[in-house]
Amino acid sequence: MAETTLGQRMAAGEALLTAWSSIPEPLTTEAVARLGFDAVTLDMQHGGHSEESVLRAVPAVRMGGPHPIVRIPVGRFDMASRALDFGAECVIAPMVNTIEDARRFAAAMKYPPLGERSWGATIAMLRSGAADDGQGWLQTQNTRTLALAMIETREALAIADDILAVDGIDGVFVGPSDFSIAWTRGARIDPSLEDMMEAIALIAAKATAAGKHAAIYMVDPALVGRCYAMGYRLFALGSEYGYLAHGALGFIQKARDSLESKA
Repeated sequence: MAETTLGQRMAAGEALLTAWSSIPEPLTTEAVARLGFDAVTLDMQHGGHSEESVLRAVPAVRMGGPHPIVRIPVGRFDMASRALDFGAECVIAPMVNTIEDARRFAAAMKYPPLGERSWGATIAMLRSGAADDGQGWLQTQNTRTLALAMIETREALAIADDILAVDGIDGVFVGPSDFSIAWTRGARIDPSLEDMMEAIALIAAKATAAGKHAAIYMVDPALVGRCYAMGYRLFALGSEYGYLAHGALGFIQKARDSLESKA
């Protein structure tokens, strides 16, 4: 358990890129984990991942080297504990719109006295190579695992300071597509909407002021530098579908070009 954690790397100012995994197949996850990303996020909210696929995909991520992250379904705070027991290092909870949501999420993520997470770390300890009898694990996991609450509505923005103040919430994760829908009151979906960028920057500033982490989903990778300057340190990029499409299009175009050159 001596390796540098995701939280430590973010606190050190690294710009970390996480792949986004929607396909519930460990072989696909393993391939994505070897592409060079710093982390891989297994998406249970909008992606196809289930409890079983998360159980089997986490070691595929670890084998490739990146940090394993899980986004749970809305309100499934019980799954936050299970994701950690399966070996995840970070859990993202969507639609945290109330202080009670934040408190329930934190309670599921942290061992007492900070939270209410129950003991059952056999799988996670095995996958992490923990050599002790569990005492060291118990004493270190509250700081080695990350609970990121998603800010993606006007309601969440209004209480962002209060969410960040909840003990056990380690930071926030912005979903700009949903945030753009909320920002325009349902009129438009545009994760790069210029009109909301001041609010996006404000969220990062609030997290930084609270001494906590800020992460964001990036539909347009060209905006990573801009968001890094705001204070974000973890950036989710695309999904396997996008990686396949971009790679395939590149190969196809090269083949077409070679044919035309021989014509």
